[in-house]
Amino acid sequence: MITKLNIYGMTCASCAATIEKSIGELNGVKSANVNLATEILKLEYDETKINNHTIIKTMKSIGYDAELRSQTESTNFGISGMTCASCASKIEKAVSSIENVTYASVNLATEKLSLTTSDPNVLSKVDEVVSKLGYTLYSLEENTDQEEKKKNELKNIWRRFIVSTIFTIPVLYIAGAHMLNLPLPQIIDPMVNPITFALIQLFLTIPVIFVSHSYYTIGFSSLIKGHPNMDSLIALGTSAAFSYGVFATWQIIQGNDSYTNELYFEAAAVILSLITLGKYLESLTKGKTSEAIKKLMGLAPKTATIIRDGTELSLPIEAVVVGDTIITKPGEKLPVDGIVIDGRTSIDESMLTGESIPVEKKIGDKVIGSSINKNGLIKYEATRVGEDTTLSQIIKLVEDAQTSKAPIAKLADIISGYFVPIVILVSLVASVLWFISGQSILFSLTILISVLVIACPCALGLATPTAIMVGTGKGAENGILIKSGEALETTHQLKTIIFDKTGTITEGKPIVTDIVTTENIDKNFLLFLAASAEKGSEHPLGEAIVLEAKKNSIELVDPTSFEALSGLGIKANLDGLDISLGNEKYFETQNIDISKLKEDSNRLASEGKTPMFISNNQILLGIIAVADTVKPTSMFAIEQLKKLGIKVIMLTGDNKRTAKAIAKQVGIDYVISEVLPQDKAQHVKTYQAEGQKVAMVGDGINDAPALAQADIGIAIGSGTDIAIESADIILMKDDLQSVPTAIELSKKTIRNIKENLFWAFAYNILGIPVAMGVLYIFGGPLLSPIIAGAAMSFSSVSVLLNALRLKKFKPRTRKKETL
Repeated sequence: MITKLNIYGMTCASCAATIEKSIGELNGVKSANVNLATEILKLEYDETKINNHTIIKTMKSIGYDAELRSQTESTNFGISGMTCASCASKIEKAVSSIENVTYASVNLATEKLSLTTSDPNVLSKVDEVVSKLGYTLYSLEENTDQEEKKKNELKNIWRRFIVSTIFTIPVLYIAGAHMLNLPLPQIIDPMVNPITFALIQLFLTIPVIFVSHSYYTIGFSSLIKGHPNMDSLIALGTSAAFSYGVFATWQIIQGNDSYTNELYFEAAAVILSLITLGKYLESLTKGKTSEAIKKLMGLAPKTATIIRDGTELSLPIEAVVVGDTIITKPGEKLPVDGIVIDGRTSIDESMLTGESIPVEKKIGDKVIGSSINKNGLIKYEATRVGEDTTLSQIIKLVEDAQTSKAPIAKLADIISGYFVPIVILVSLVASVLWFISGQSILFSLTILISVLVIACPCALGLATPTAIMVGTGKGAENGILIKSGEALETTHQLKTIIFDKTGTITEGKPIVTDIVTTENIDKNFLLFLAASAEKGSEHPLGEAIVLEAKKNSIELVDPTSFEALSGLGIKANLDGLDISLGNEKYFETQNIDISKLKEDSNRLASEGKTPMFISNNQILLGIIAVADTVKPTSMFAIEQLKKLGIKVIMLTGDNKRTAKAIAKQVGIDYVISEVLPQDKAQHVKTYQAEGQKVAMVGDGINDAPALAQADIGIAIGSGTDIAIESADIILMKDDLQSVPTAIELSKKTIRNIKENLFWAFAYNILGIPVAMGVLYIFGGPLLSPIIAGAAMSFSSVSVLLNALRLKKFKPRTRKKETL
């Protein structure tokens, strides 16, 4: 069998050699060849002796990550039943160990499992493993009613809290009244009727235990299976309190009235009530972190007005197909993506791009589904429908980012996996040590329960994903699509940003500004030759020349042959005339003398124009100069990046003089010009070799290798699909101001994550020792289990509330003036 794997982590040729040697020595591998440039391992092996899972595990053991290049499926599933970070950790660990699962990540905040597998049949095994652990796996595609289920679950938690509170308040009052000198009926006064006093508390606590049964079923089930979670801690702590209360009640019935001060029913009831309240607040707050996705999903209209066979029909949006003619009236939402074929209007695209000013649209312009038609009736042809629309792609990107993990989360994940077993051990050890030291059973029990219920793995598990969810959501609101948590984290570390020129810093819509000819050559004839040669070109400069010829009513001919030389120019044959058109470097390689027009070329370049030489049969005929206007906000964006302490570089295939002129206009100090497309990635590598985190910003096919090579590739959303595919961040607006905004957002998100992790760690590091009685040793108070339960309940809520502060994020003032 022959297969290919993508390799991650290689830095040099010795890495490739190491991989080839290690994989080649595996039993069953016939050949292993690594291509360092493409980072692909090509394998030939005997599948009866070895499989992909073993090969990928071997790769990880020698320090590299790998995944199947083909036949790999990425799937997201929902998981219900998780209660804390240790739940997510054990599911992730169990699923990752399944053969042919190359990647598994569980996000506690979104309750999703992201899965990559080379074998679709393995999904039934995943379902089996998750079920054995005590959780339910469901398909997000099939279970469209999950949102409703979550609402019902929230209502159910609230009902449980209300019922618990109704019974807990009287238990708490009865237990504490005689100590606080509060009035208490004689029938339940512990000094008069101790048995009734104990039994009434027992009977009031039982309903609280009953409505909270899920803590016990899940908690003890997980404990028996060897995967204890937060519910296990709650179940153990409250069971210990309730069981001791039952024992004390029995002692009172036997006549030992001293146990009236040792009933623990109020502790069990109050802890369960407070934790249920905490669960409700946590679920409520978690729902708010994913509002960005809900808003995006709510943008899509339900119906579309289309013309079929001359008849105007109103159909569900699902019935629209590519090629349909769609009518959209003023005030209506566009149902799908398309191209305007009739009419003019302005369209509000703010919900997708963050751009508040409506965009003028005319025949031939692209329109985006779910944007709002403001003032004109238009007809347009559907080009993307269903999952292919821009909105659907944005939703998928945001969902993928929100289910991904940032590297900063690794420490919390590792600790969460061991957290609950360690807490159980610590509680037992602390309790036994206090008992051995001479304290009473009641004292030791207090320690045991306090340690169990104060520990909070939830806060650790929620610290990172909630901030990433809100951060990526805010990015989407501002027209910035961040593909992963890793990209979001890396962006704040950027020290150097490299910009492409054409279509990135400039508008990418150049126009012809000058035509310079040699002796006896007519300008219109020169334009005819150049435009005819460029007729089949898709390069912006070529299109500008063709457009200029059409403006001058020059009839063009089709070239009999055409060859584009990337980064240099073109060759074409026009009825026997061998035409060459390109930059100075190209003509030098062709040994064509350009000295006659060198001075004109330098002058045009110094003015920020791009001079292109034209020759026929090795004879220079003239120059056509093309200029591309700078985007109105490019200078302000560069200025903002410099304020952030970032080195800004312009990387272009244009000549040195033109490049410097454009760079001067926008305030860029470092310029690398006359670079061939295939060499752009090498320049990115050069800065990376200096230890810098480098971003590349571009929009074209020739930028794709550099976008992929950079630590962070940033693609202009109006650019080519391949550039967008290669990027880590996509800017929906054709505006470089989104680049500093993305960096600001990354900085604030990472700061928020660090705050969350600090408080989560600090809470557990301080709370558990206090619960163990450290303060009591030095004459301080002993922590009440009730206070411990309250603290635990609100620790995760505080982390969520802190993450929600990111929703207030606003980018710096955006400048709209032209340069």
